[in-house]
Amino acid sequence: MSLRLLTPNFLPRNFSHYTPPRLSFSTFSSAKMEPVNSASEFTVPDPLLLHTKIAAIRSAGPQKIQVIADFDATLTKFSVNGTRGQTSHGLLQQDNPEYNAKRQHLYEHYHPLEFSPTLGLEEKRKLMEEWWGKTHGLLMEGGLTYESIKQSVANANIAFREGVSELFDFLEEQDIPVLIFSAGLADIIEEVLRQKLKRSFKNVKIVSNRMVFNDDGQLVSFKGKLIHSLNKNEHALDMAAPVHEHFGDIDVPTDDNELLKKRTNVLLLGDHTGDLGMSDGLNYDTRISVGFLNHNIENSLSIYKEAFDVVLLNDAPMWEVIKLVSQMCSSEK
Repeated sequence: MSLRLLTPNFLPRNFSHYTPPRLSFSTFSSAKMEPVNSASEFTVPDPLLLHTKIAAIRSAGPQKIQVIADFDATLTKFSVNGTRGQTSHGLLQQDNPEYNAKRQHLYEHYHPLEFSPTLGLEEKRKLMEEWWGKTHGLLMEGGLTYESIKQSVANANIAFREGVSELFDFLEEQDIPVLIFSAGLADIIEEVLRQKLKRSFKNVKIVSNRMVFNDDGQLVSFKGKLIHSLNKNEHALDMAAPVHEHFGDIDVPTDDNELLKKRTNVLLLGDHTGDLGMSDGLNYDTRISVGFLNHNIENSLSIYKEAFDVVLLNDAPMWEVIKLVSQMCSSEK
């Protein structure tokens, strides 16, 4: 199987403006990796293993592929306008600033516990359920409105990585589903997609906490099971819903989630080693994982190289991911 860069006519129709990055995808097939020293560079810890995985996925065909992606600092940039970009949860500002302060206090208490080396996983899960539950309670108690969400997104320091829209375009043309997993709020992610990408994609679904608003646009409850940072995986597929084009759109029941389980080859995108758990609950055949190492590279690179098949560095754009998935879908031998 050749791993040469594919010809332009295999890329999405709107790629006329696409300029290939300096790095060649053929690097993925090289048995010798160059030292990591460029601001735009990536690394492949085991090129032969990646070669084998691409061949297996290509052999099964695009109809067996699904993409699982984290949202914050994976699809979105880690750094925006020279400062740390906001997360989909962190950008939210309620009309009553008292409740913003209360949610910040919860963050300062629970966030260190989430990453504590002395707490066991089960204890952490209970704490995360507690944290998320209290936060959701404050959002309802503080009278969050959908207008506040729209304004919060409009004012937020958040942006998608270059190439995300083109990646979604390509996957939509190939009829490959994308599951965006997030422990945040689906309604905010949808609004970010509307305002920043200015379009929807029929193949994209969000697995996240979803709000219920009354006729006045005020939050009254949350729908379904609570999804937090330690349980966002394919066991939560019953929470998956298409991206709503407009606020208030109703979910139409489908059997898509059962069909997803038959797509047993996975491209997983995440910015934390814990994101590898997003495919838990799926009995997959082959998984290619791409890790976005956005900061603290010197101290974290060895960990990421042990965990991921491909590691993209320094808040990299999506161009190399597009070339990777193009190779996965190619009919060339």
